[in-house]
Amino acid sequence: MNRILMLGAGRSSSSLISYLLAQAKIYQWQIVVGDVSEQAATDRVSNSANGKAIQFDIDDVESSKAMIASSDVVISMIPAHLHPLVAKICLAEKKHLLTASYVTDGMQSFHEDAKSSGLLFLNESGLDPGIDHMSAMKVIDKIKERGGRLTSFESFTGGLIAPDTEPENPWRYKFTWNPRNVVMAGQSTAKFLSNGTYKFIPYQQLFKRITPVQVPGFGEYEGYANRDSLKYLKTYGLEGIKTMLRGTLRNKGYCSAWNVLVQLGCCDDSFQLEGVERMSHRDFMNAFVSTHDNVDEKICLMFGLSPDSDEMNRLRWSGLFSDEEIGIAKGTPAQVLEHILNKKWKLKPGDRDFIVMWHRFQFEIDGKQKEIQAYLTAIGDDEINTAMSKTVGLPLAISTKLLMQGKIKSRGVVIPVMKEIYEPVLNELAELGIRLKEEEM
Repeated sequence: MNRILMLGAGRSSSSLISYLLAQAKIYQWQIVVGDVSEQAATDRVSNSANGKAIQFDIDDVESSKAMIASSDVVISMIPAHLHPLVAKICLAEKKHLLTASYVTDGMQSFHEDAKSSGLLFLNESGLDPGIDHMSAMKVIDKIKERGGRLTSFESFTGGLIAPDTEPENPWRYKFTWNPRNVVMAGQSTAKFLSNGTYKFIPYQQLFKRITPVQVPGFGEYEGYANRDSLKYLKTYGLEGIKTMLRGTLRNKGYCSAWNVLVQLGCCDDSFQLEGVERMSHRDFMNAFVSTHDNVDEKICLMFGLSPDSDEMNRLRWSGLFSDEEIGIAKGTPAQVLEHILNKKWKLKPGDRDFIVMWHRFQFEIDGKQKEIQAYLTAIGDDEINTAMSKTVGLPLAISTKLLMQGKIKSRGVVIPVMKEIYEPVLNELAELGIRLKEEEM
């Protein structure tokens, strides 16, 4: 029996584990799910005859080595900064590794050794990064096969909430993946190309510099630049292109309200706040302004906002000016903000999330300017079987199946931009209802 070791049983793992358990019945695999909370792993495995739940802690080196050594393929959904620890053991034990996370310098350093050992270390195989790469490369390759020359590529993806979920929520947003990553989003300088000019947007400007996005049939959104788009020029084979921008999508109005929190310093993770155990939500906000009274009025003056502005309504709805106790003993500003927001932004029973992905390709062919817009949407079933868990987990699960079947020949540290991976993954996702729609202008 082939054994797949799945590390991490968090909120994005439900669809991934369900898919693998279903495939395990067909192929006689064993799916071992490990998490720091054995109960969380047990809940995911349920009563499947092909599943096994274990307690797993990567810091327990000997136990980690034993579990990885007894497996054929390892999928890591634990925090991204721990992936290199998993990769080091996988390399030593000659095991394949798949993750949904960005390739860091630490992960990239394993490339040559993994390749020479005949191992696949597949990363960026979830939603964004993941489906965005695969769906973009599918269109890019088709344009090139037609003899076209790409001049511009823009791509935005967002995890939002469904229109019928909490209509009174002015952000149109809740936490559908790791809340800490949401609070810390954009803290490295965004890098991209715009009309042949390199652009670098520091964190304090990021949520002011937004791109309007119109998705056919779904309305208007706004996007902000995401990390380093420039590193994908070579990866996508787009050297010489004039515009290259990858970003995050939000509903209109989100960014201007979030920018208030950024400018105040509420997202700072570099120091511990004093006296958190005695603070209310209002006290927390008051800590970042130069007055002891009427913190909401002070914020209005600082940012030129009216008390009934959309920005203030979003902050007020989130409970940031309430006298409710924060309820934790210590934390950085970012940790405290995450805790406060989680009271309103956590998915409740019956809530459904909504994924939107949008690409725009501009190219020249036969002396004519052409444009293709492509988009993909997915909606969650409930607060557990979310669209986020489907779109992050399913491409990773399908890639794992392909690897187990010997259908992926690539080796080393790679991302899914080659046809041998993106074509079968996108085809199966389409069968599961997750399909890219294209329109040529």
